[in-house]
Amino acid sequence: MGRLRQVPRSETDDPVVLGMYDLLFGKGVDPVTDRKMGTATGSEGDWWTTYALSPDIMEHAVAGFVMYRSPNRVVDGVLRALAQTRIGWCAGPKFVFSQHVQALRGLGADPAKIRDITAWQTSDAYTRAERAVLALTDEVTLIGERGLTEETYQQALALLGETLLAQCLMQVVTINAWN
Repeated sequence: MGRLRQVPRSETDDPVVLGMYDLLFGKGVDPVTDRKMGTATGSEGDWWTTYALSPDIMEHAVAGFVMYRSPNRVVDGVLRALAQTRIGWCAGPKFVFSQHVQALRGLGADPAKIRDITAWQTSDAYTRAERAVLALTDEVTLIGERGLTEETYQQALALLGETLLAQCLMQVVTINAWN
């Protein structure tokens, strides 16, 4: 997103954009002209100010976050945050990684799971289901056009079932697109 122009508060009257600016950066703060502010969680938040170029895209992004926390999700919060943290590590956005490490801590995740997320393959801190989600996260995030292998897919399907697997995959694909 760094190449796209960011939208200052003074250039928008869209209620979704202004509401998100207030929520993320503070009431009345202009996240573009007052760069020292950032978000309450420590990120610059520049993807939000870029999304403001197209308010319907911002609304879609907001809806995605609401979707993750919907009572209709069968994805456990820790499992979701493990995948999101791993995406932040693999894809490189430091703020994604750090925000989801904070989320894991807030959810009371085992500190070993947080510590070992960068090398989960060699850690014994994870359950079989968590390993399956981390494997599919890595394959979707790192492999690109090759995507999810049949072996990883079948293993995740057997451990997670169709609904949980579908929700995990949608989450991983969405977060990767946002990154």
